[in-house]
Amino acid sequence: MSHPIKGFSTALYGWMERFKREGIEYDWHKLYRACAEAGAEAVETDAAPEKLAIARSYGLQVSASYIGIQLHHDFAKLDVDRSVLPWAERLAAAGGDVLLLNADRTQGSHEGGADKTEDDFKRQGENMTRIAELIRSRFGLRTAMHNHAADSWHADGDLRSVLEYADASLGLCVDTGWAIAAGQDPIAWVRDFPERIYAYHFRNGHGSTPTEDLLEGDVNFPALLAAIHASGYSGWLGLELWHPDSMTPERSMSEDFRRSIEYVRSLL
Repeated sequence: MSHPIKGFSTALYGWMERFKREGIEYDWHKLYRACAEAGAEAVETDAAPEKLAIARSYGLQVSASYIGIQLHHDFAKLDVDRSVLPWAERLAAAGGDVLLLNADRTQGSHEGGADKTEDDFKRQGENMTRIAELIRSRFGLRTAMHNHAADSWHADGDLRSVLEYADASLGLCVDTGWAIAAGQDPIAWVRDFPERIYAYHFRNGHGSTPTEDLLEGDVNFPALLAAIHASGYSGWLGLELWHPDSMTPERSMSEDFRRSIEYVRSLL
């Protein structure tokens, strides 16, 4: 199977956490350089001019930017002019592709707080539609919600907020790790609504515990890549490996990233 994609991108959270775990102080130079040396061709980051210059110095593009926001609140409380639009403007100027929105439950977190209600999910979808239209009309970017819920109620509700309560122009960033943590089937998502998928975060795991690389875990990556191939997706394939304290990695993040890219490339 041969399938054209833009290339391999990486989110940065897992890299930052691994550096912290090993007691390594890092700056943007060290972080971006590590990603590039491991085989990443792009990063998901805020494309502020100083960060963009550093990323480009290591041959990296900016594939997307990621914003966590309590999307189920009243639209006026989101302060989109400050919390979202500047990020989108920088991303567009950097040649990015998709702005990723995370539907936080509490300020700065996908955990804690009261459970969202169905009205919350509806409002969330309506708010994302308004944000997506603003970003498209002003900057020509697409917008996608990143699934980050770790329980079935919020995973199902967040998905409904995109598919039932938002305009068809709003997409989804499929995070395979969080999908299986919430008991979801990311392969079914790819097969059932391929036209709504604008981005991917690849991670494997056993339930809520991540595995070290993509080669082991509950996600059937051969089947997933076959579904992606059938869908005609031609964007970035993003990796988000994560080595929390609940598991003990045997290799460096760079080696695991390299192994994972080689594995995915063998399936394309």
